[in-house]
Amino acid sequence: MTMTDVSGLSQLGNQVEAPTSPETAVLEKVPNGNQGTDYVVRFTAPEFTSLCPMTGQPDFAHIVIDYIPDGFLVESKSLKLFLHAFRNHGAFHEDCSVYIGKRIVDLLNPKWLRIGAYWYPRGGIPIDVFWQTGEAPKGVWLPDQGVATYRGRG
Repeated sequence: MTMTDVSGLSQLGNQVEAPTSPETAVLEKVPNGNQGTDYVVRFTAPEFTSLCPMTGQPDFAHIVIDYIPDGFLVESKSLKLFLHAFRNHGAFHEDCSVYIGKRIVDLLNPKWLRIGAYWYPRGGIPIDVFWQTGEAPKGVWLPDQGVATYRGRG
Protein backbone atom coordinates (compact mmCIF):
# COMPACT_ATOMS: atom_id res chain seq x y z
CA MET A 1 0.00 0.00 0.00
CA THR A 2 1.38 3.39 -0.97
CA MET A 3 1.04 6.72 0.79
CA THR A 4 -1.63 8.96 -0.77
CA ASP A 5 -0.35 12.29 -2.09
CA VAL A 6 -2.31 14.94 -0.20
CA SER A 7 0.01 17.85 -1.02
CA GLY A 8 -2.55 19.58 -3.26
CA LEU A 9 -5.36 19.63 -0.70
CA SER A 10 -6.36 22.93 0.90
CA GLN A 11 -9.25 21.89 3.16
CA LEU A 12 -8.48 18.50 4.73
CA GLY A 13 -6.80 18.98 8.11
CA ASN A 14 -7.55 22.70 8.09
CA GLN A 15 -10.31 24.82 9.55
CA VAL A 16 -12.21 26.30 6.62
CA GLU A 17 -15.30 28.41 6.26
CA ALA A 18 -18.38 26.79 4.77
CA PRO A 19 -18.80 27.86 1.13
CA THR A 20 -21.55 30.38 0.47
CA SER A 21 -22.80 28.70 -2.70
CA PRO A 22 -22.32 25.46 -4.64
CA GLU A 23 -20.61 27.43 -7.41
CA THR A 24 -17.92 28.75 -5.05
CA ALA A 25 -17.42 25.45 -3.21
CA VAL A 26 -14.04 23.87 -3.85
CA LEU A 27 -14.13 20.17 -4.71
CA GLU A 28 -10.76 18.47 -4.30
CA LYS A 29 -9.36 15.16 -5.48
CA VAL A 30 -6.63 12.74 -4.49
CA PRO A 31 -4.84 10.14 -6.59
CA ASN A 32 -6.53 6.74 -6.79
CA GLY A 33 -4.13 4.27 -5.19
CA ASN A 34 -6.00 1.42 -6.89
CA GLN A 35 -6.01 2.72 -10.44
CA GLY A 36 -6.50 -0.13 -12.88
CA THR A 37 -8.93 -1.92 -10.57
CA ASP A 38 -12.64 -1.29 -11.13
CA TYR A 39 -14.53 -0.77 -7.88
CA VAL A 40 -17.46 1.34 -6.72
CA VAL A 41 -17.22 4.23 -4.28
CA ARG A 42 -20.50 5.24 -2.61
CA PHE A 43 -21.29 8.46 -0.78
CA THR A 44 -24.62 8.79 1.01
CA ALA A 45 -26.00 12.13 2.16
CA PRO A 46 -29.17 11.22 4.08
CA GLU A 47 -29.89 14.78 5.21
CA PHE A 48 -29.27 16.92 2.13
CA THR A 49 -30.96 20.33 2.21
CA SER A 50 -31.55 23.04 -0.38
CA LEU A 51 -34.09 25.81 -0.76
CA CYS A 52 -37.04 26.15 -3.09
CA PRO A 53 -36.08 28.98 -5.46
CA MET A 54 -39.64 30.34 -5.43
CA THR A 55 -40.66 30.16 -1.77
CA GLY A 56 -37.35 29.93 0.06
CA GLN A 57 -38.71 26.94 1.99
CA PRO A 58 -36.31 24.07 2.71
CA ASP A 59 -36.34 20.94 0.58
CA PHE A 60 -34.81 17.72 1.89
CA ALA A 61 -33.34 14.72 0.10
CA HIS A 62 -31.52 11.46 0.65
CA ILE A 63 -28.76 11.47 -1.96
CA VAL A 64 -26.67 8.47 -3.02
CA ILE A 65 -23.66 8.96 -5.29
CA ASP A 66 -21.94 5.91 -6.77
CA TYR A 67 -18.88 6.16 -8.99
CA ILE A 68 -16.14 4.02 -10.45
CA PRO A 69 -12.91 6.02 -10.18
CA ASP A 70 -10.18 6.18 -12.73
CA GLY A 71 -7.15 8.27 -11.78
CA PHE A 72 -8.66 10.19 -8.88
CA LEU A 73 -11.00 10.00 -5.88
CA VAL A 74 -13.08 12.89 -4.57
CA GLU A 75 -11.77 14.06 -1.20
CA SER A 76 -14.64 13.54 1.25
CA LYS A 77 -14.32 16.73 3.34
CA SER A 78 -14.51 18.86 0.21
CA LEU A 79 -17.56 16.86 -0.92
CA LYS A 80 -19.26 17.41 2.45
CA LEU A 81 -18.60 21.15 2.26
CA PHE A 82 -19.85 21.23 -1.34
CA LEU A 83 -23.09 19.48 -0.39
CA HIS A 84 -23.47 21.77 2.64
CA ALA A 85 -23.28 24.79 0.32
CA PHE A 86 -26.76 23.96 -0.97
CA ARG A 87 -28.35 24.67 2.45
CA ASN A 88 -28.92 28.33 1.57
CA HIS A 89 -29.08 27.89 -2.18
CA GLY A 90 -32.32 28.12 -4.14
CA ALA A 91 -32.62 25.59 -6.95
CA PHE A 92 -35.14 23.04 -8.12
CA HIS A 93 -34.63 19.39 -7.20
CA GLU A 94 -33.58 18.43 -10.72
CA ASP A 95 -31.02 21.23 -10.93
CA CYS A 96 -29.41 20.37 -7.58
CA SER A 97 -29.24 16.66 -8.33
CA VAL A 98 -27.76 16.81 -11.82
CA TYR A 99 -25.42 19.70 -10.91
CA ILE A 100 -23.88 17.61 -8.12
CA GLY A 101 -23.23 14.72 -10.51
CA LYS A 102 -21.78 16.94 -13.22
CA ARG A 103 -19.44 18.77 -10.80
CA ILE A 104 -18.00 15.45 -9.64
CA VAL A 105 -17.62 14.22 -13.23
CA ASP A 106 -15.87 17.48 -14.20
CA LEU A 107 -13.47 17.07 -11.28
CA LEU A 108 -12.66 13.37 -11.58
CA ASN A 109 -13.51 12.16 -15.06
CA PRO A 110 -14.53 8.83 -13.49
CA LYS A 111 -15.12 5.68 -15.50
CA TRP A 112 -18.78 5.89 -14.46
CA LEU A 113 -21.03 7.83 -12.07
CA ARG A 114 -24.67 7.76 -11.03
CA ILE A 115 -26.60 9.88 -8.61
CA GLY A 116 -29.93 9.01 -7.04
CA ALA A 117 -31.62 11.92 -5.31
CA TYR A 118 -34.67 10.87 -3.31
CA TRP A 119 -36.49 14.08 -2.39
CA TYR A 120 -38.98 14.13 0.45
CA PRO A 121 -42.46 15.35 -0.48
CA ARG A 122 -43.45 18.94 0.01
CA GLY A 123 -46.83 19.84 -1.35
CA GLY A 124 -47.73 16.17 -1.61
CA ILE A 125 -45.35 15.03 -4.36
CA PRO A 126 -41.93 13.47 -3.90
CA ILE A 127 -39.59 14.17 -6.81
CA ASP A 128 -36.81 11.63 -7.28
CA VAL A 129 -34.02 12.45 -9.72
CA PHE A 130 -31.66 9.90 -11.29
CA TRP A 131 -28.70 10.63 -13.57
CA GLN A 132 -25.73 8.60 -14.74
CA THR A 133 -22.93 8.98 -17.23
CA GLY A 134 -23.75 5.81 -19.15
CA GLU A 135 -23.73 2.06 -18.68
CA ALA A 136 -21.74 0.73 -15.74
CA PRO A 137 -18.72 -1.38 -16.75
CA LYS A 138 -19.40 -5.11 -16.85
CA GLY A 139 -18.24 -7.23 -13.95
CA VAL A 140 -18.40 -4.50 -11.29
CA TRP A 141 -20.42 -5.22 -8.18
CA LEU A 142 -22.98 -2.45 -8.12
CA PRO A 143 -25.41 -2.79 -5.21
CA ASP A 144 -28.89 -1.32 -5.29
CA GLN A 145 -28.99 2.14 -3.75
CA GLY A 146 -31.29 0.77 -1.07
CA VAL A 147 -33.66 3.71 -0.88
CA ALA A 148 -37.31 2.75 -1.12
CA THR A 149 -39.62 4.97 -3.13
CA TYR A 150 -41.82 7.17 -0.99
CA ARG A 151 -45.03 5.44 0.02
CA GLY A 152 -46.52 7.66 2.71
CA ARG A 153 -49.23 5.73 4.52
CA GLY A 154 -49.92 3.42 1.55
